[in-house]
Amino acid sequence: MTALGARLAVPHTDAPLGVARRDITPPTGIRAKNWGPADWERSEGAHRPLTVTALAVGGEEPLVLAAVDGTWWRRVDDEWSVRSRVLAELGLAEHQLLIALSHTHAGPVLCRADAELAGGELIAGYLDALAEAVVAAGREALAAATAARTDWTTGRCALAADRELDVDGRAIVGFNPDAPAADDTVVVGRVTRSDGSPLATIVNYACHPTTLAWQNRLVSPDYVGAMRELVERETGAPVLFLQGASGELAPREQYTGDLGIADRHGRALGHAVLAALDLLPAPGSELELSGIVESGAPLGLWTPADRPPSTRVAAVADRVELDLADLPSLAELEERWADIDPRSRAERLGRARNLRDGYIDGPTVRHPFWIWRLGDAVLAAHPGEAYSPLQTGLRAANPGTPVVVMNLTNGPGFVYLPTDAAYARGAYQAWQSPLAAGSLARLESAMAATIQEVAR
Repeated sequence: MTALGARLAVPHTDAPLGVARRDITPPTGIRAKNWGPADWERSEGAHRPLTVTALAVGGEEPLVLAAVDGTWWRRVDDEWSVRSRVLAELGLAEHQLLIALSHTHAGPVLCRADAELAGGELIAGYLDALAEAVVAAGREALAAATAARTDWTTGRCALAADRELDVDGRAIVGFNPDAPAADDTVVVGRVTRSDGSPLATIVNYACHPTTLAWQNRLVSPDYVGAMRELVERETGAPVLFLQGASGELAPREQYTGDLGIADRHGRALGHAVLAALDLLPAPGSELELSGIVESGAPLGLWTPADRPPSTRVAAVADRVELDLADLPSLAELEERWADIDPRSRAERLGRARNLRDGYIDGPTVRHPFWIWRLGDAVLAAHPGEAYSPLQTGLRAANPGTPVVVMNLTNGPGFVYLPTDAAYARGAYQAWQSPLAAGSLARLESAMAATIQEVAR
């Protein structure tokens, strides 16, 4: 039974926050071949700008979250060369920094080892410029940190769909119309200054940015670009997009060179974000059952009321031990893929080699993850590509708590963490990963335990 004075609570975070952005669009001609079938290697321009947007949490132990329009790290050394520089120049410890890639598949290749390939001569300079941009955005955001509040809410978007398709007994990566509905959760954070003016919007959604593929020769943030443009135009504040646990999720319509489709996808997500924002009460308030008004029926009156602050901030970096699969040698893989076209075979072998180097040094691996507590909200991040049960499980275990789950954050460990069912069906994500079945559940369990620790 509901009593007068009951509150419809809005999860929130009250902390000094600052936001800053830098353009990280690469030079035309940089290596951008991310697809095996591509018969080209250098980019020929840009569809939309690529950016890094930094959100800084001020205080005695500051935190910096950098949302980057980037593909994926292919080698441990390249990721660490960027992150270690940011840590050093901003004076942060490892648990104080999250660099999260959007995972666009239409971005520049982030691999110095490709320097001898066409367009690869521009990669080292680009990675140096990327580090400089993250440092500059982080430094500006820290300097600009001011009293702010973040109101958290949830929206729904049907862009993401299951991409675990079986065709004539073969496991394919493509839209499966017979699969159950995909997780459509959009976690949204509305960040405002103490006077109520907009400061930023945080968007956490799980869907592979694979709209644009080998037919497209322009670098692009994929659907994230149009989403960001729409939401920023309506709110007047920069957007930080954080890729969720999207290992098996992607748009239904993808693998195209049609830029308009990527923009349509982005607008669909953007409208979902705006709808969620429109249903939030005014900043700093929540609804209270304040009275009963007699009319043709007795009417329950819910009115805005000031809410108490939620100021707790904590950050933890941890690791979980995961088992390795029985891995074939690179020579065995080369023989296994001898019958596919040479371009695609080279792409597969290069990925397999890079995934092992610097991550595997024994019979098990210690996979890193980060947990941040920001007021009522939790950020749970790791460098791999987990399937969506990671986010649905963590959210189910923490009802009423906004849980932002982030793939492709920091490193090392740029590997898939599929479900056991994906291993059983022989999915690409399962045979690509060096991790054994059961790793996803083990990561979820470790993250859940650490979330409980920081909540105390």
